[in-house]
Amino acid sequence: MSQKRSPKKRRPYRPARKKRHAKEALPLSSKILAFLQEQGQIVPLKTLVKALALPKQDQQVLHETLTLLERTGKVCKGPKGWKLPDATLRATLSLTTKGFGFAVLEGQTAKQQKDIFIPAHALNGAGHGDRILVRLLNASSNRPEGEVVALEKRAFTHLCGIYMGGRSLGSVTPDNDKLALSVGVRPGDSCHAEDGQAVLVEILDYGSVQRQPRGRVLEVLGPPESFQVQIRMALQHFDLSTAFPPEVLAAAEALVPLSTPEKGRKDLRHLRHITIDGSTAKDFDDALAVQKNKEGYRLFVSIADVSYYVQPNSAIDLEAYRRGTSVYLPDLVLPMLPERLSNDLCSLIPDQDRPAFTAILDFDMQGRRTKAQFVRSMIHNYRRFTYDQVHEAAYLKDQAARREHKSFLPLLEKAKDLAALLSEQRRQRGSLGFILPEAEIVLKEGEIHSVTRLQRNPAHILVEEFMLAANEAVAERLDQTARPVLFRVHEEPDSEKVADFKETAKILGLSLPQGEINPAWFAQALARSQGSPLEYVVNNLLLRTMQRARYTPENLGHFGLAAQYYLHFTSPIRRYPDLVVHRALQALLTQEPQPHVLPQGIDLETAGSHLSARERAAIDVERNVQARLASLFLRQRVGEDFAAVISGVTSFGLFVELLDCLVSGAIPIREMKDDFYHYDTTQHRLLGERTGKHYRLGDTVQVRLERVDMLSKKLTFSLGDKALRKN
Repeated sequence: MSQKRSPKKRRPYRPARKKRHAKEALPLSSKILAFLQEQGQIVPLKTLVKALALPKQDQQVLHETLTLLERTGKVCKGPKGWKLPDATLRATLSLTTKGFGFAVLEGQTAKQQKDIFIPAHALNGAGHGDRILVRLLNASSNRPEGEVVALEKRAFTHLCGIYMGGRSLGSVTPDNDKLALSVGVRPGDSCHAEDGQAVLVEILDYGSVQRQPRGRVLEVLGPPESFQVQIRMALQHFDLSTAFPPEVLAAAEALVPLSTPEKGRKDLRHLRHITIDGSTAKDFDDALAVQKNKEGYRLFVSIADVSYYVQPNSAIDLEAYRRGTSVYLPDLVLPMLPERLSNDLCSLIPDQDRPAFTAILDFDMQGRRTKAQFVRSMIHNYRRFTYDQVHEAAYLKDQAARREHKSFLPLLEKAKDLAALLSEQRRQRGSLGFILPEAEIVLKEGEIHSVTRLQRNPAHILVEEFMLAANEAVAERLDQTARPVLFRVHEEPDSEKVADFKETAKILGLSLPQGEINPAWFAQALARSQGSPLEYVVNNLLLRTMQRARYTPENLGHFGLAAQYYLHFTSPIRRYPDLVVHRALQALLTQEPQPHVLPQGIDLETAGSHLSARERAAIDVERNVQARLASLFLRQRVGEDFAAVISGVTSFGLFVELLDCLVSGAIPIREMKDDFYHYDTTQHRLLGERTGKHYRLGDTVQVRLERVDMLSKKLTFSLGDKALRKN
């Protein structure tokens, strides 16, 4: 007969220490590998012991760890010391929701090296976003494969998630489906969170393959059904600052407004400048004025002179460079500059004098630029217009609007005519005009009121044309005078992606132009689909062939605009690259030989990479928040039917986008229950075996919302009962 085991004695609960810090995230093996990677050469044992600051009693552990690393092929031993194998690379890990990942190599473009595939079993404890060392296992040109040999830096020390309590240990499920883990939280570390609440948790111990990570709740955020909580979690996920450091705020408050033109600044306050922005805008970067004479038009594009107030290497400048760009979210703006600057001193506020940088551009009667000059100026904003007001008065000829803005109608009419000429000039040279609608989320009284299409009108195009003209003119001048600056470049599309597009277009029945693949070719392809059922899908497919625009000191031209010269000059309140351009232009005007356009110790190449990354982060968080709020908005509409367009076809189902609110989702093939569908690879469609029904890109269908997953921010649909339109 078996004897009953006596129960184990429970350890008495001890409250957590008030000052407890996260355990070292990197084990000894990772420290060794990171140091060897940093040295890039053979390292003697004595140097390694000294660098790791190991006490004598731990040196035996070092020997054992080195032996294990050598046995597994992660380090090589020579007569003079230790080094990494030649195929070890530094990278950032990007995990997928399926458990495997890709190592994105540092300092290399996609053309130079494809991302390295990392199977789930080769992650070795690394998580999404971690900086890692990778060893190549298979350097195949098709898809290189590797394994993580060391962690250099964890991507996060804090995360947001949903708390669930437990008797001895609660848990937090991260609000990120790429983090396949849960964080254990002791009762004393729960901050009194209730089940189902969103919390901010600090990682105290990252755990291991066999052991769960541990953490403590720092803050209870509230119910995840709140859009404010969802936005807060998105900001934490992307590590975005909501407040400025005290020294930056103090420096901004100490600035003295410039009220009259100083020496070297041209007084243009007599010109009737106006601003045209959205109805909710608070920071006004740009103002414009237009004149007409017998030769043509003169355009004044005046941009807020941020460089007057923000000096290189100042506290404000360093913080602006770190942020790189403003981030615009529903009901919230994370500005690049403190509000004292962005909404006051620099902003071109109505009925106020403001320092500016003015591009004075002359055009002939066909809209061809004949002359360009640039001055530091002092301007006066005579009227703040919204896009809708300009649209009503100048384009719709609304009589009430025209009476209200009577004294500005001559300016608006000249601006409308000049913008049309500039647009035609760009069209003729092959500049691309993608028609991709955007979603607009409206919040009212603490609720998500609507998710709809953002309405654009010709007034938006008018302002864009003038800003493009100014950006091109400044870029040409700085390039021709060999001034160091950051250009905005857009390189030629990937040839393989263009070939894929041609194949898909053929299947869809779209007749493509002949000849060389250049901007004009793409423009013609877009034009041939305009107004047809294929317009949406062709715009999306062509956009996917394009490379991402970026900032670099080398002028490589802008493919999408068919422009030989291009940079960003017109938004220095919200984009740091524009501030760099203003400093470079001012140095040109004053003939300063070696201007300081960046914080000390930072070169233009580094700045271009950093600011491109900050721009991508801003886009990512804006999309993330949009997906969160759209998911919240539609949670109450499960079971409803919507009109949608098929935006993607795969072997496992369809991707769709709702026509009214531009929200994306998927129809898994298992939800298509009226037939057995299989993927027709030759026609890129799903084909019904019994009925012969088929679904392909661009088809408009009725869909029914089945599920909303707030963790993944994904919507699942099924096909509705009513078929709508085939392309």
